[in-house]
Amino acid sequence: MSDSFTPNPWQELRRLTSARIALGRAGTSLPTGAQLDFQFAHAQARDAVHLPFDRDGLARQLAERGRETLLLHSAAADRDTYLQRPDLGRRLDEESADILRRHADRHPQGYDLAVVIADGLSSLAVQRHSLPFLERMEEQARNEGWNLSPVALVQQGRVAVADEVAELLRAKMVVILIGERPGLSSPDSLGLYFTWAPKVGLNDAYRNCISNVRLEGLSYGLATHRLLYLMREACRRQLSGVNLKDEAELPTLEGSGPGANFLLT
Repeated sequence: MSDSFTPNPWQELRRLTSARIALGRAGTSLPTGAQLDFQFAHAQARDAVHLPFDRDGLARQLAERGRETLLLHSAAADRDTYLQRPDLGRRLDEESADILRRHADRHPQGYDLAVVIADGLSSLAVQRHSLPFLERMEEQARNEGWNLSPVALVQQGRVAVADEVAELLRAKMVVILIGERPGLSSPDSLGLYFTWAPKVGLNDAYRNCISNVRLEGLSYGLATHRLLYLMREACRRQLSGVNLKDEAELPTLEGSGPGANFLLT
């Protein structure tokens, strides 16, 4: 090793994070390898936004597991419209609204929880993570006696479209599983948005978000644990959003019982 070599104190931290730190330099520029890695990550994020949502394929997989689905579409007719007109992605088209009205007429008792899946800004996230998360969530929800709606699969949907779905299904609560905006190290991040007493016109202050559900982020089990806590508290307190904090006790690593959330005193 040359005497002129200066060790980078950040180098060891690269083992602990996917953040772009300690990349080195070649003169005043990034090394070629780091630059190529960045371009590859950018291409993955861009592809995740434009990858078509295989809604029919997901419906078949759910049917194999005994789950009924409702195939819906937002008012955004295509991907270009969806990206340029967020407002259209927040509402259903008329045909989809009619499908839900007819279903509600056959099930006038409504549901405790409406379950919605939408492509959002990363259908890759939905394709990878929605099924394994749903399997854990629905098992625990049914064990606690919740009545779940068929899974509504919304193409070209944004978060707020879940409010209209749930309102038409006469559901007390709704959770939407949606692909989050891709990051340069997370093109497949799934987001969960939960709302009590959903109806058209609510803003984000009425929702609770559980973010970064994926193998490298928040596990399916912990995401389910947090969602079930929010559902129980929402029913008890009749609210969701900024007035409902996630104070769920998290299981310890040893699995010996609940451990206090370290963010709370």
